Amino acid sequence: MHLPLQAASQMDLTEVLRGTCSKSQIVPDRRHMNRPPPTRKASPPEISLETYLDAAVSMKNATSRQKVVVVGAGPVGCLAALYAAQRGDHVEVYELREGELVLLQLRRAAAPWRNLRLIPLLDPRMCHPSQCSTTSGAIGLVLSERGLSSIRGLQNPALLSLIEAKTVPMYGRMIHGRYPSGEQWQKAQNYDNVNGKFTNATDRLHLTNVLLDELERTANISVFFNHKFTGANLRTNQAFFQFGQGNLNPRHVDASFDMIIGADGAYSATRSQLMKHTPIDYQQKYDDIRWCEIQITEQAGSNQLSRNHLHIWPGRESMFVAVPAPGGTFTYTLFAPSSHYSAFCDSPSGVAAYFDTRFPGVSPDLVDPRSLQKQLMANPHLPLVGTKCSPYHSGHNAVLVGDAAHAVLPFYGQGLNAGMEDVSRLFEHLDNHGVYQCARSQIATARASALEAYSCQRVPDGHAIYDLSRANYLELRWGVLSSLHQLRKIVEEAICKYLPQLGWATQYTRVSFTTQSYSEIVRASASQERVLVLASAVLVATTVISACRLLV
Repeated sequence: MHLPLQAASQMDLTEVLRGTCSKSQIVPDRRHMNRPPPTRKASPPEISLETYLDAAVSMKNATSRQKVVVVGAGPVGCLAALYAAQRGDHVEVYELREGELVLLQLRRAAAPWRNLRLIPLLDPRMCHPSQCSTTSGAIGLVLSERGLSSIRGLQNPALLSLIEAKTVPMYGRMIHGRYPSGEQWQKAQNYDNVNGKFTNATDRLHLTNVLLDELERTANISVFFNHKFTGANLRTNQAFFQFGQGNLNPRHVDASFDMIIGADGAYSATRSQLMKHTPIDYQQKYDDIRWCEIQITEQAGSNQLSRNHLHIWPGRESMFVAVPAPGGTFTYTLFAPSSHYSAFCDSPSGVAAYFDTRFPGVSPDLVDPRSLQKQLMANPHLPLVGTKCSPYHSGHNAVLVGDAAHAVLPFYGQGLNAGMEDVSRLFEHLDNHGVYQCARSQIATARASALEAYSCQRVPDGHAIYDLSRANYLELRWGVLSSLHQLRKIVEEAICKYLPQLGWATQYTRVSFTTQSYSEIVRASASQERVLVLASAVLVATTVISACRLLV
C-alpha cells in the first residue's frame, strides 16, 4: 500500500495514519524538516511497521522531481538509478532475484521516519554464487571507453576508483596455435599499436557489489529484491510486482511511476509489456553457438598465460578463450556449435583429441584431460541469444536500456558498455529536452520528446553493434589467423600514425576506445574499406602495367 501523502508536514506522520487530520491539512513546511518530533504524552498509535514505512516512502516521493521505477538491478539498471537520483528523482529499483528480509539503515535523517526501511532483499553481496544470477558462471566482462565514460558521467570519482580497483588491462589478443612441425606458438596482436590503448577485464560480482553499495548510500533510491515484474498499465502509470516469500503466499505489490526504465536483460518482461501498448518491431535470433565455462584450478598452468591479454585458441568452427580476471585468475570458455557438444556426449573419449587438434596447449597444459572431460559432461552448454527491437520507448513514460533493448553476442565485449552508454544517452536527451528544468505540468510532454529522440539515436546503434558482434565471432575463430587481416591492420595503423589529419582508425579502435556511435562506425569502416580496395586495385594495376612495359 502506498498512501498519497504530500511532502513533510507540520503534522506528525502518525496523525495522518490514524486519520486525525485530513490530507488537505498537510502543508509543506521546510522549517520543520530538521526539527525533532514533539514529545507526546499519548501512547503511540497501533499501526503496523509496514504501513508506517509505506507512508514514509509516499511522503518522500512528493518532494522529488519525478518518480522513476527501474526494473532490473544489474550494472545497467544500477547506473540508470544513479543517473536519475543524481537529478533529484525518487527512484525505486525492483529485482527478480530472491533473498531475505533485511533491515537497512538509511544514511539521511532529515525526518525521524527515514531512519529505517524494511526491504525484502536478495542482496548479491550476501548470496552464494550458485544462487545469484550476477555471480553465476558467466562470460568474462570487459569495460571499454564507453562504459567508463558513462560511469564518469556520474561525476563520482570515488565510485569510479572503486570500480577500476579490480580491473585488469588487456592490451590485445594472444593467439595460440601449432606449427606443422608440432611446436606450439603464441603471437600477440595488440589492439592499438599507435597509442597503446587497452580495454579492462573486470569481475562481474565486484562491479555489481560496488554499484549496489552506491545505491544503498543514496538516500533517494530504494532497492527491492525478490520482486517479479508482472505487468504495467502505462495509462495509469502503475507497475505490478509479485513479491515471493519462499514460494508461499506471494504478495502483489503496486508501484506508481512517472517513468519506468526496463533494464531486465535479453528476456525482458518490461519489453513484453511495452509491446502490448506500442507497436514494436522485435527480432530474436539464436546462433548455433553454445558456450561452456571450464574451471581451471591449477595455478601452475595459469601462470603460463600473460595477464594482460585476451587469450584465443581459434578453431575455425569453434574457439577457446581465456579472459583475465582480478586476482591473477582467468575465466575459460569454450564456444562451439551444438553438434560438437553432442559429439562430446556420444564419445567422451574423443574430447582429448578434439582439444589437442583445435586448441593446442589447453589440455593437458592448463587442465587435466579427465577434469576437462568431466566438466564438458556436467557443465551447462548455454545458448547465445541476440535481439533487436524498435523503438526503445513507449509514449512519455516507458523506455528500455541495455540487453532489454538490444542483446548482442559477447564477441566485441560491448554488451555492458552499450547498455551503460544507453543510460548516459537517455539522460542526456532528458536534460536537453528540459525535463529537469521545465514546470511540472510540462514534464510529461518534454519527456515524450526526449524518449523519442533517444530511440531515434539508439535504435540504429543497437542494430549496428548487434551486427558487429556477430561478424566479430568469425574474425576471432578464423580471421585472426588470416595474413590479409593482419596486413589490413598494419596498413590502417600506419595511415593513422603518419596521416592523422585523415581521421583514419581501425574499426576496433573506434568501437572500443571512442564514444563514436556504432552506426557511424559501420559507415566509416565501410568507407575506409572501399578506399583500401580501390587503392589496392590501383596498386595492382600499376604494377602490372609497369611489368608489361619492362617486358616490351
